Amino acid sequence: MTTSDTAAHTQPFQAEVSELLHLMVHSVYSETDIFLRELVSNASDACDKLRYEAIASPALLGEGDALKIRISPDKQATTLTIADNGIGMERQELIDHLGTIARSGTKAFVSKLKEAKDGLGLIGQFGVGFYSAFMVAEKIVVISRRAGESDVWTWTSSGGSGFEIARASDEEAARLTRGTAIVLHLKDDAKKYLETYEIERIVGAYSDNILFPIELVPEEGEPRQINSASALWQRSKSELTADDYKKAYQQIASAFDDPAMTLHYRAEGRYSYAVLLFAPSTKPFDLFEPNRKGRVKLYVRRVFITDDADLLPGYLRFIRGVVDSEDLPLNISREMLQNNPQLAQIRKAVATRAVSELEGLAEKDAENFAKIWDAFGAVLKEGIYEDFERREKLLALSHFTTTSGEKRSLKQVIADFKPNQTEIYYLVGDSIERLKSNPRLEAATARGIEVLLLSDPVDAFWTSMPSEFEGKPLKSLSQGDLNLDLIPRVDDKDEAKKEEPEADEAATIAVIKAALGERVSDVKASTRLTSSASCLVADSQGPSRELERILAQQNRGMKTKPILEINLRHPMVGAITKAQAGSKVVDDLSLLLLEQAQILDGELPEDPAAFAARLNRLVLQGLGA
Repeated sequence: MTTSDTAAHTQPFQAEVSELLHLMVHSVYSETDIFLRELVSNASDACDKLRYEAIASPALLGEGDALKIRISPDKQATTLTIADNGIGMERQELIDHLGTIARSGTKAFVSKLKEAKDGLGLIGQFGVGFYSAFMVAEKIVVISRRAGESDVWTWTSSGGSGFEIARASDEEAARLTRGTAIVLHLKDDAKKYLETYEIERIVGAYSDNILFPIELVPEEGEPRQINSASALWQRSKSELTADDYKKAYQQIASAFDDPAMTLHYRAEGRYSYAVLLFAPSTKPFDLFEPNRKGRVKLYVRRVFITDDADLLPGYLRFIRGVVDSEDLPLNISREMLQNNPQLAQIRKAVATRAVSELEGLAEKDAENFAKIWDAFGAVLKEGIYEDFERREKLLALSHFTTTSGEKRSLKQVIADFKPNQTEIYYLVGDSIERLKSNPRLEAATARGIEVLLLSDPVDAFWTSMPSEFEGKPLKSLSQGDLNLDLIPRVDDKDEAKKEEPEADEAATIAVIKAALGERVSDVKASTRLTSSASCLVADSQGPSRELERILAQQNRGMKTKPILEINLRHPMVGAITKAQAGSKVVDDLSLLLLEQAQILDGELPEDPAAFAARLNRLVLQGLGA
């Protein structure tokens, strides 16, 4: 070890940590109790890690006490100490864990935290709970000895721009045989946390189900355990109340909301395991992180193994909870988890049960299911794309905004089919409002057909696969050919107009194709349009235009040329036929048909300046100027 390693050393915080600490030190949050919940949770994690590492290296536990957490108030010194005899940290770990945030999305998180009304919930979810202690402490001293190591280190900060790392004094080192002690020097307005009844209240509310004993060490009297320290998921459902489940959810998920769904059961048979899962009622901060990481913890016989076992598919990543196996080996490595056949069976069974529970909730408790769908519907729809086995179930669970209303199920849509209708129609776009005004809806609207309006990015992906529900195919209004002739129109008088085109089909298509050249792959007469002049559609064999747009933003895939559909009954199309072939008017009107369709799709014309000049020219010509 070098001199620089052993000497006291002052180091600045990572920029995002400094900003986060500023929020904590000048916190306006009223619920400062969170700091104790977070520090106790971190202490529990440290005990879990030691217990896991000791499976392979029993000597790490040594002859020390059983794993536990101790909370010690000292009114005279105005300090509150939260200590554990878990894994502990060496010097570099103190710097890495308490001076930086090694997670993607940190800047976005801090920005969201500034704006959030429920910022405290975000703190726990993002895994930066340690810093919440600065809401109540003017200075924090962390003393730590890693299990199996002789060196003891202190980390000290007053929440400013940096922290100091130094070797612990002999007295500090003697008090800590293993683990970490966090000493909070409390602010004047936080002295209530030195009262034993306050500590017991917070532990009872947030940390009762921590698996390790939490001992309160009063200034006078003997230490006493103040939590139940039981694996709640191993207890019978008949023993538990709704409040027990709520507290367990909030502790496991580091959340403040109520669970919208609770699933608790024990599987017996070839494999035995206990399951306790919760669906939140509010959306977590990191729901759409690219790695789509789940948050279900794996235990083996009450020993925490990992929260990174992917126990549920990505589209159920919003679910929080615990799976506790009786059969998996305790010494299973994290690398072996991915290929373990027993765990694969557990994953499959738990995912099936979770989806079934969502189905039951949708039938029996529409209000709570609506909370889940509002927060996580876009995530659940990922399963329609990824999970062929459960696609029909997920489609049945899905609720859509349609041309008839909001939160409509496919069963409701089918029940309202028009005479001779055999397909479920949908339209994909980037916003509901833009979809409602999309010209591709016109033929369906004329017949009173209900259309799904799909505006989540995932909709472009799952609709790219051939899908059906209860034997009814799903059909895009913006892709391939469309024939609604067998479905009667709402107003039969419109039928007469259908027989009176403003333009000759073959001649008009020929001159428009000549004018547009390579800008489009084809020009066709439209059966989708009743009042608009034109629209763009994709070929039935290729990707939809919305999917192409999303892939282009990610630099994936090649953009294909669209098909331009024209309304032969529209006067603007008729004007093209009447104009002299090859004239400037034909070119201008043909290009305007294309550019109008692009704008209605939310795209800019290829050459906005030329579009403006063309439009001005036609307007002035119409005014006789």
